[in-house]
Formats: sequence, structure tokens, C-alpha cells
Amino acid sequence: MARVLVTEKLAERGLEVMAEAGHQVDVQLDLTPEGLLQAIVGAQALVIRSATDVTDAVLAAGTELVVVGRAGIGLDNVDTEAATRRGVMVVNAPESNILSAAEHAMGLMLALARNIPQAHAALVAGRWERSKWEGVELHGKTLGVVGLGRIGALVAQRALAFGMRLCAYDPYVSPERARTMGVELLPLDELVVEADFLTIHLPRTAETKGLIGRDLLAKVRPGLRIVNAARGGILDEEALADAIASGQVAGAALDVFATEPCTDSPLFGLPGVVVTPHLGASTAEAQDKAGVTIGEQVVLALAGDFVPFAVNVAAAEVSETVRPYLGLAEQLGRSLACLNDGMPDRLEVEYQGGLAGANTAILTLAVLKGLFAAGTEEPVSYVNAPQLAAERGLEIREVSASTARDFVNLVTVRSDHHALAGTLAGTRAEPRFVMVDDHTVEVPPAEHMLVVRNDDRPGMIGVVGAALGAAGVSISSMAVGPARTGNTALMVLSTDRTIADETVAVLQQSDGILDVHRIGI
Repeated sequence: MARVLVTEKLAERGLEVMAEAGHQVDVQLDLTPEGLLQAIVGAQALVIRSATDVTDAVLAAGTELVVVGRAGIGLDNVDTEAATRRGVMVVNAPESNILSAAEHAMGLMLALARNIPQAHAALVAGRWERSKWEGVELHGKTLGVVGLGRIGALVAQRALAFGMRLCAYDPYVSPERARTMGVELLPLDELVVEADFLTIHLPRTAETKGLIGRDLLAKVRPGLRIVNAARGGILDEEALADAIASGQVAGAALDVFATEPCTDSPLFGLPGVVVTPHLGASTAEAQDKAGVTIGEQVVLALAGDFVPFAVNVAAAEVSETVRPYLGLAEQLGRSLACLNDGMPDRLEVEYQGGLAGANTAILTLAVLKGLFAAGTEEPVSYVNAPQLAAERGLEIREVSASTARDFVNLVTVRSDHHALAGTLAGTRAEPRFVMVDDHTVEVPPAEHMLVVRNDDRPGMIGVVGAALGAAGVSISSMAVGPARTGNTALMVLSTDRTIADETVAVLQQSDGILDVHRIGI
């Protein structure tokens, strides 16, 4: 019997699942951070939702912890890296709210199309305003779906039943899969010109933050209506308010905001806007599914059985040789996705040096985890990464070589068009990228990075530096590597912020610049 500490309200059936397995379920709600540090002592499992912060200090205090369970999808409040380092499994309930979220997106779309909240507010205030709140039909309109993960696919399926034409932007979905869904894939800048309605279903990452901003909104089809029930920050709310005020965008329906709770926004005073306080998962069914799912996952973890929704691996299950490279492998996968501008058709992972003699299967899973996490709405784990690869037709090949020419260990990832290699350097085993697209460089991975390929001639560093300086961007580190053959060179820079689209465009149009890629980790 294990002690399971539950710090937030959980569906009763979820508590019963753990109790029926013979475990002591200790429910302690509304704990302070100090109270949590005391309560976690002696617990083998911790079950939370979104309000409990599971920090490294909490994990250190819970010396007997086997598993942390998050009854929901997001893991922003769990230090998963620290849990992995301490050998604690982290599990979530990634499928618990997808149907509720998809239905809420459809509800927002209908409310937006027919001005339902505005008409309701007017009527209960004593005003009969039939002509003022004339709406539009969904039938025959083009729906642009930004992100065709599970929720995006469910929304597309439901929109099809309304007679809508479906287009989508998702560089991680193959044309074959899109065709089976009745969806036409388009680049994002073409999608916003085609769409009458746009619905967002992406994760919030360094790559997607501010994705739909002022420049893109200036290009949309006049009268576009936008729905965001995914994550705040993907859509620039100030730019959206300006676009609605100018008439470029007809209206918007938002369930999520860049900062939450959000009780004040330039969007709130606009008549064409519908807002809800992050209700996508707020259904009785979703909460019940989350509770039951997390209860089942915790029971499996405590029994030492296979856990389908594990998002990390217990460090004890990974060899001492391999364990330090898990973070690097994930960074390489995410960065390759950024260089590739989406999902490659083929992925080769090569291990050189001492790693070649170890069991590196978990490192390949880490590469896949990073690759998919860069652009899919679905939570990606070591467990479901192979399934995602199979669904998208990704061909994976592993190569090993017992010798590495310049490094003790080297991990290299390649697609058909791009390549990255990394290692751990120094006594602190700090990650380094040492090759990008067959150019030798040495630069630490960073949250915001820029890769520039250019003609190998004097003055090119100045061109890049001037463009970034003009945009107010500081360069934190930089590496330059010439090509082994040919007359090109590569710059890899880390910066203090994401490079804006307009700055990238300036660089792309500069003489001698061959291509530019942003990388976010």
C-alpha cells in the first residue's frame, strides 16, 4: 500500500480508483507551498491539477516519490526535468479534455457567427435588436484550421458537418493524412487569405508565440473571424483589437489569453468579440475523465507496470552513460524541426563514441519528442512519440559508430535537407551544438536562436548584426562556420528574444544571405 497525496479537487471516481487498488488516498486541499513541503514527506505519489507547483524543492522533500500525476494536459506547473533527474515519473491525462475543447471551439465559432452573447445581453437589458445583430452562416464558408492535432481534427470533422470548406496549416501533417480528412493544406500566409473563419489549435512554444501578429493580420481576407481556444500568446491580442477596430477582421472569439486570469483587455470593449474565461476543459465529463485517467496511471506507476501516459522516464531506468544526453537529444529534435520548417519525411539519428555501445533507444525517443513538440498541439511523451511518427509516416533510422573523431560522444540528427550534431562539454557536461548543416560551429543551445547561411565573403557578419541591432535585438552568443566544400558560411546566433518576422524578411532580402531559420528551444 502506498500513500497518495492529492492536493486539489479530483473527481470522486478518480479517488475511488486509487483507493480500490489498496492505496491510502490522503486529500489535503489548499496547501501553502510550505505546507506542501511538509505534506509530501512519506508520500509515494502526488496528484495535482493546475494550482499546485511541483518544484525541485518539492521533489527533493518527497524522497519516497515514485510518480507525480497531473489530472489534465498542461505540465507548466511541474518541473519535469527535475523529476526525471530524481527518478520520479510524471504522468498526465492528455486525452481527457480533447472532445470538450473541440466542442467549445465550435460553440465559440457559432456564437461569433450569430452574435449570440451580444444579442442575449441586449435582450436581458430590455432591448429588442433583431437588425443590429445580423450574423452569417457557417455553410459554404472556408474554415482555416491552424494546427491539425487531435483537437484541430475534431473541429475540422464537426465543421465539415456544417458544410464548411476545410483548409489547414500544419507542417507536421502529411498531405495524405490531410486528404483523408477532407482538408487542403496551405502555407499560413495563404490560409489567412482563403479563410472566412480561422480557428487556432497549436501549443504555445517559442515558435508559435506571436505567430498570428500584426503583419499576418494585415494580410487576411477582409471580414475574417478568428477563434482561439488553444493557448494564449499565439495570437497578438493588441494587434487583433486594432484589426477589428479597423474593420480588417470582423470579429474574434477567445477562450484563452496571453496572461491569465485576464479581466482587462482592449478586446473587451469591441462589439464583435466573444470571450470566455478558459472554459475549454470545463465540462463535467472532461473533469471526470481526467480524474479517472490519472487515478489509473498512478496505480500502474506504483505497481511498476507500463504507464501509457508517462511524459518522462524514471532516471533509474536509463544508464548513467545515456541519461545526461536526454535533454540534448530533445533539443536536437526540436531544432531540426525548426530548420526543416516542419516534419521531415526521413530522420536519421547517429550515435558516435561511447554512446554507440549503450542502449540509445530512449535517446531516439527524446529526439522524436523534441521533433513533435516543436509544432503539434498534442502532448508528446516518450510513450506516444513512436505512434505520432507512425501516423505521420516518418521513416526513422539509427546508426552507431564506436569512434568519434573529435568528441568522446556525439549525437547527430539528419533529415533530407538539414543536419545537427551535439555533445556535452566540460566538467559540467553542458550541451553544445557542434555542427549545423555540415558547418562546424560550437554554440550552446538557447531559447531563441537564429541560423543564417550566407556567401562566404567579408562583411556578412556586419549585415546580420546591423539588422538585429536595428530591431533592438541583443546577440548573446555567436558561432561562424565555413562550409567544408563550396563558398558558403553559416552563422548560429543566440539572442535575447524571438526575432520578429519583419527582421527575418530584412535578412532574407539582404544581398549575400541565402537562407534564414529561427530556432526556439
